[in-house]
Amino acid sequence: MSGGFPIDLILFAMVAAFLVLRLRSVLGRRTGFERPPAPEPRATGFDPRGGRVLDGTAEEVRAAPAQAGGPRHMLPVAGSPPAEGLRRIAAADQGFTPDRFLDGAEAAFRMVVGAFAAGDRQTLRALLGDATYTGFEQAITAREQAGESQRTEIRAVHEMAIEAAELRGTLAEVVVRFVTDQVNMTTARDGSVVTGSDAVTELTDIWTFQRPVGSADPTWKLVDTAHA
Repeated sequence: MSGGFPIDLILFAMVAAFLVLRLRSVLGRRTGFERPPAPEPRATGFDPRGGRVLDGTAEEVRAAPAQAGGPRHMLPVAGSPPAEGLRRIAAADQGFTPDRFLDGAEAAFRMVVGAFAAGDRQTLRALLGDATYTGFEQAITAREQAGESQRTEIRAVHEMAIEAAELRGTLAEVVVRFVTDQVNMTTARDGSVVTGSDAVTELTDIWTFQRPVGSADPTWKLVDTAHA
């Protein structure tokens, strides 16, 4: 390898750039989607900081038409505060629809979970708000210093529900509940299990996304994560 050109690093960078561009295309073009929550690291392997959920209680939701082969989308009941929030976001951000937003939220969920497990700071930096990124980066650094490795596999995404939505000035915010089947396990340098297991576990996570309406950047940023 001495004197050799690091082709593998270039290929990795190209793949990472493709994934970020792909996500932007899914979330972007003013579709309206951004921001989730984040608490203490647990067996899930991707909640590195104390989480926050928007004030208030979850509103009743209704099932959207089933997505062929995909997770069930749950939307707020017409007339509820979250539904009114979605209406205001759509009025300010033409092209935004709840179903398209949830498609993008699923892509973001998969990318963020995978990037955290892999310690991929570059991908996380592009998808997370500043405070959320700091928490994730600190958790990755602590894991690296301890010589630990994270294994996370999303086996299935069963349901995604919009639990809150609002437009504050030009800042759009949407809170999404994800119900997924995952395998999460942290191992030490010697291969022993630190937390989690290789068993499939159903998890419920609450993520909050934000995006300034009218911004040239179409990416919704994850700003908070929490466990239900």
